[in-house]
Amino acid sequence: MTQLLYIQAHLVPSTEAVADTAAVSVEPVSLNVIDLACQGGWIMVVLLLMSIYAVYIFVERSLALRRAIHEDKSFMDRIKDYIHSGNIESARQLCRSVDNPVARMVEKGISRIGRPLNDINTTVENVGNIEVSRLEKGLAGLASVSGGAPMIGFLGTVTGMIQAFFEMANAGNNIEVSTLAGGIYTALVTTVGGLAVGIVAYFAYNYLVARVEKVVFILEARTLEFMDVLNEPAN
Repeated sequence: MTQLLYIQAHLVPSTEAVADTAAVSVEPVSLNVIDLACQGGWIMVVLLLMSIYAVYIFVERSLALRRAIHEDKSFMDRIKDYIHSGNIESARQLCRSVDNPVARMVEKGISRIGRPLNDINTTVENVGNIEVSRLEKGLAGLASVSGGAPMIGFLGTVTGMIQAFFEMANAGNNIEVSTLAGGIYTALVTTVGGLAVGIVAYFAYNYLVARVEKVVFILEARTLEFMDVLNEPAN
């Protein structure tokens, strides 16, 4: 009986000890986003720069398009009253006080009053095309990011797999998972990074294009309205 108690006390581990050992052995290993991105190597730096550029273009163009779309509903009515009353200079001053594409387009048309209507219409349309080109500044770069980021990510995939096979060949018969981990990390992380940047840039580009099309519609509508004002007889 004494020997049995001795064995239980000294050789059989207690329940608390077994629980503590199990807790230590199953402690999870965490990997945050920054550590994961660092596994992608230098290609992740390129993708980071592309993402910063895409965010800058999106924010800057969104603000510019917001200003372009916002317009005073009474603007064209006041222009009509000034023109019909013969107060051309007041109409031009009103256009100069408003900072949007419609005002600049109408101002150029007012400066051509007295010439044939076809010439005025052509001038107004040319100014409208210039304003649209200004609003589209940077969209080509955003489109390049949406298409180029996934390809750069796939480049990282190829280089990562090459690295993994190179390490496998040099390991000989002593191949371990840790030997291939670096190349596989590079391959997978760069693929995810490239797709993430490309997808976000793609949706941002389409959003901005839709906003530009809305501005084009407004410019076309105001062009027709302005030409109707010139064709209407004064009261």
